[in-house]
Amino acid sequence: MGPGGIATIIAASSLLVIAIAVSYAVIRVGRFIDEAKTSLKAVTDEATPLIEEVHTTVTLVNGPLQSFNRITKNVEDISEKISSTTSDFLDKSGPALKVAGALVSAAQMGKVRSKKKKKKAE
Repeated sequence: MGPGGIATIIAASSLLVIAIAVSYAVIRVGRFIDEAKTSLKAVTDEATPLIEEVHTTVTLVNGPLQSFNRITKNVEDISEKISSTTSDFLDKSGPALKVAGALVSAAQMGKVRSKKKKKKAE
């Protein structure tokens, strides 16, 4: 056997080692893909009921929130009506407001006097 035959045997052996390494890598990648597919299926199977439960929870929470929204809207409407009524009253009855202020002041002064009388009596 000459130098060309030995070179052919070395080249064939090298190609055999490379082919074995490539086939091993392909087999490992195939197993990895199968495992990833299995994991993805497990995650999907577990996530679907969880998403359905979250949807149910959100639906149940939205009901009271809509009621609360209606209540706050009604309170807002009432406070706007009271504000407009008060401003109309203040605009139209300035003298009546002065009289009411004087009455309130007199009532407070009466309370202060009665407290002083009680302290003196003791």
